[in-house]
Amino acid sequence: MDAAIRVEGLVKRFGAITAVDQVSFSVKPGEVFGILGPNGAGKTTTLEIIEGLQKPTEGSVSVLGMDVQRQPSRIKARIGVQLQSSAYFDYLTLREILALLGSFYPKRLSPDALLEQVGLADQASRRVRQLSGGQQQRFTVAASLVNDPEMVILDEPTTGLDPQSRRNLWGLIREINQRGVTVVLTTHYMEEAETLCDRLAIMDMGKLLSADTPQNLINQLQSTYTVNLVPSEPLSEWQVAALNEACVYVQAPGDSTGSRIGNGSGSSSGNGHGPNEDVFPGNAYILRLADEPRALDTVLEQIVGQGIKLERMEVSPVTLEDVFLTLTGNELRD
Repeated sequence: MDAAIRVEGLVKRFGAITAVDQVSFSVKPGEVFGILGPNGAGKTTTLEIIEGLQKPTEGSVSVLGMDVQRQPSRIKARIGVQLQSSAYFDYLTLREILALLGSFYPKRLSPDALLEQVGLADQASRRVRQLSGGQQQRFTVAASLVNDPEMVILDEPTTGLDPQSRRNLWGLIREINQRGVTVVLTTHYMEEAETLCDRLAIMDMGKLLSADTPQNLINQLQSTYTVNLVPSEPLSEWQVAALNEACVYVQAPGDSTGSRIGNGSGSSSGNGHGPNEDVFPGNAYILRLADEPRALDTVLEQIVGQGIKLERMEVSPVTLEDVFLTLTGNELRD
């Protein structure tokens, strides 16, 4: 089997709304594959079609070598699914819920083994409503593993969790994958995508914009660093032009279009790489440095040579957030 999932020309319309628009990608067996995008990007709809919960308007989807439309029951027996929101029987214990779910499958794991795997063995006799948010998310993952699946699909698995609970769940996802289980997840957290995913598809407005490893996506950019500057006073036109010698573009304060100014090469659109507003207020200049060894040195030399006095400066390497901005013209939104 060359692909655990193969999606070709997928389209899903709800009346006049096209939620998924000509999406094609494949998932390799044994990898962690992520779909990154904001709410409304079409991520969940794509997963629901893969899971057999929605019928596509156009296109084809195969899972584990089987057609989703023709063999949905066989597929569902071999995959595990964690939905964005799940409801369980209020008066059953965790152990009882897992035993009930397991009874629906010809192949199943013991409830106690599952609870041990997700770190909830000591909670087996409790009810879901008695668990913390992080514990509830881990239980939903346990429920998705009840049939010992070859593939697990997780839809926004860490949304709403505190940072510690989120990282605990990342560790659980890694453990599942290390046992040879293919993992497909959606997220709108950049760090999560970069930390967990072997390969990543970026979606926005129903379209798949790019798919590759996180590092390859970053390497496609023309720039290597983003510099946020807060000068003591607005920069003159010739100061901006001097900075642009090493930049893909410079975005001036209040420039919501993110258009390049000065003489740098390249162009940009969108909101720019937004600085931390608590540290970098509205008078911050945002520089994208060209992908060349001396770019940062040149910018620093120009700051000194042009007599630019700074209140604050931050230099950071480009990230997936910069990739998303370049592809969509917008910062990733919730």
